[in-house]
Amino acid sequence: MNDPYFFGYGSLVNQDTHIYPNARHATLQDWRRAWVRTDARDVVFLTAVPAIGHRIDGLIAAVPDADWAALDLREGGYQRISSDGNVAHVGDPVAEIAHYAVDPTDMRKGGAHVILLSYLDVVVQGYLREFGTDGVQAFFDTTDGWDTPILNDRATPKYPRAQVLTASETQLVDQHLSRLSARVQQGH
Repeated sequence: MNDPYFFGYGSLVNQDTHIYPNARHATLQDWRRAWVRTDARDVVFLTAVPAIGHRIDGLIAAVPDADWAALDLREGGYQRISSDGNVAHVGDPVAEIAHYAVDPTDMRKGGAHVILLSYLDVVVQGYLREFGTDGVQAFFDTTDGWDTPILNDRATPKYPRAQVLTASETQLVDQHLSRLSARVQQGH
């Protein structure tokens, strides 16, 4: 039996945040990333939204023995969606691929929700390691919602899988946020 795979496009690109094997580069066709608010949390989610003609670079990795329970728990607030036929990757064929996205009926507008900088740092670190500086540029350029305030919680990370960034990684994140005129608020 072939293990199913997930497609990750946010923190799951950072392999230091999970133990799933056989990770490799992949692209999800006809989807785009966006920061969205829900009633589930006081912080926004990075999600995939259908967008014909767009694509998201990320990773696929195996879910051994189709044991989705731990990954479903980690990805609470998202629904698992079959991405078969929309994921391009190299290597051996994969029987099943799924990605996680916020249900459109759960998405809300407005509110005082923020992006956690500790979460964004993890995502960017993953993209830098996997796809280099061009991949980081593409991440920022192919993600919607940068008008959402960003909470600088680096000193006391609120994101449970926060990673330590090097000075150059931190500088790279900050340069892109400055380029996008993102509003960064100091954490408390």
